[in-house]
Amino acid sequence: MSAGILPYGRQTIEDDDVAAIAAAMRGDFLTTGPTVAKFEAAFATATGAAHAVASNSGTAALHLAALALDLGPGDAAIVPSVTFLATANAVRMTGADVAFADVDPETGLLRPADMLDALARARARGWRVRAAFPVHLNGRICDMPALAEAARPHGMALVEDACHALGAADVGACRHSFAAVFSTHAVKAIATGEGGVTTTADRQAARRMAALRSHGMERDPTAFVDRAAAFDDNVPNPWYYEMPEIGWNYRLPDVLCALGLSQLPKLARFQARRQAIAALYDRLLAPLAPMLRPVPREGAAHGLHLFAVLVDFAALGTTRRRFVEALRADGIGTQVHYKPVHTQPYYVERYGTLTLPGADAYYARCLSIPFYPTLSDADVERVANSLARLVAAR
Repeated sequence: MSAGILPYGRQTIEDDDVAAIAAAMRGDFLTTGPTVAKFEAAFATATGAAHAVASNSGTAALHLAALALDLGPGDAAIVPSVTFLATANAVRMTGADVAFADVDPETGLLRPADMLDALARARARGWRVRAAFPVHLNGRICDMPALAEAARPHGMALVEDACHALGAADVGACRHSFAAVFSTHAVKAIATGEGGVTTTADRQAARRMAALRSHGMERDPTAFVDRAAAFDDNVPNPWYYEMPEIGWNYRLPDVLCALGLSQLPKLARFQARRQAIAALYDRLLAPLAPMLRPVPREGAAHGLHLFAVLVDFAALGTTRRRFVEALRADGIGTQVHYKPVHTQPYYVERYGTLTLPGADAYYARCLSIPFYPTLSDADVERVANSLARLVAAR
């Protein structure tokens, strides 16, 4: 961002984080070393997960979850349209099709009825739907027990796209899902620069994802197929490995895992500050309703990743572009999360035009404003005052 501009999101890197990276760089391993396992163990503890598999991006983490479900050509998975491209793309990367679902126009979240509507449309096309990927948008958690209950009779596995939700209560333990996927991108709850983690309660799935993130290599002697090449006098050759299926290079380096290990103990502090900022925004923005109001957060666990507001641009006699540019002139950065993925050219060309009124209504009004732990109360007041001036100018 330009000097003096408050960005919509920002990493929080402190001196001990820099020291942790420096120490890792002086160590014996820059990548594929012991720090990866330490980070995974700490992440599993922080989320209540049985198993955690680190990878080099949230996209890779989503892809690994889809691969662990054996999604492929002839299959389909349901994805809410209001999400980042990666949720849908990870499904397509397996060769499976994407069945886009509508969302709640107020929260942008997938609801059981939306999921079942998407299932019915997909089946009408002859698709075999095997999974759904609910997205915890902005950090607010979908109703996972209700989604799981709706999915169960249809044999659908659930993968939580929890990239916005690290730190929310019970997210990652996978009590109602096959897997949960997190991002440790710079602007997320904790940062490794780029990175992702997939959690699951399924030990075999975790083991397979760990192999798939490293070219599909198998180093467990009990799994070797070519035993003549693998063993010498019934002792496994120390250099030996096999590739039972193709994988990818999705490894997260030790250096970045060292940063993650330094950041994880700060998660509660970061979340507490985000909660305080959200409460201040709520109070300062309350007089601007109904023209501008925060996306509802009440009654649900929340990872507090983004602070999104819903703006009635037409009633204000403006467009979102002009509104955004006026904020930027005041030194305030914003972002839109997200253009519905079903409207992206690739997916329109593949699946045709689809009408999802909830997704379209949410997208037409949403705007993410500055929200990160180092934002001061004065910064929050500055943002709120600028928004108030724009609303009053209608």
